[in-house]
Amino acid sequence: MQQETSSGEEFGIEEARRVLGQVFAPWVQDLNLSIDRIDHVPPPDAVSDWQPGAILRMPFSERLCRNGGMVCGQALMAFADTAMVIANLAANRGYRPMTTVDQTTHFMRAVTSSDVIADARVIRLGRTMSFGRVTLMSASDNKPVAMVSSAFAML
Repeated sequence: MQQETSSGEEFGIEEARRVLGQVFAPWVQDLNLSIDRIDHVPPPDAVSDWQPGAILRMPFSERLCRNGGMVCGQALMAFADTAMVIANLAANRGYRPMTTVDQTTHFMRAVTSSDVIADARVIRLGRTMSFGRVTLMSASDNKPVAMVSSAFAML
């Protein structure tokens, strides 16, 4: 049975945006993240290994950079964690409290003077645990900058 959100509507991008603006800590909200897409229903032409998830964007800001104008790893990791929470909500089709248990980040290259895109996918959503992956890409060239795997405890 499909779960409903607090407003009684089907979970979608507007509900995800509401959660992003109301549930996360103020410093995460200061990242000015935007949700570009929510995938909670497989499209008609979905491949057999389709996974629910979300696409988010973190706009470039000098405040997120370390020396040399590179977006710092801490901002990228916080972005990936937040994107995975939204992906979990998409897979769950609504808000569900959760907490990060583990996050492993592999940085592949620096990102400078560019927005960052997160493609977050839920690999497995269980009753008590969720496992996912996030690919972070530079918006200027769509090349990967980091790969992230994570586990969440569903509360």
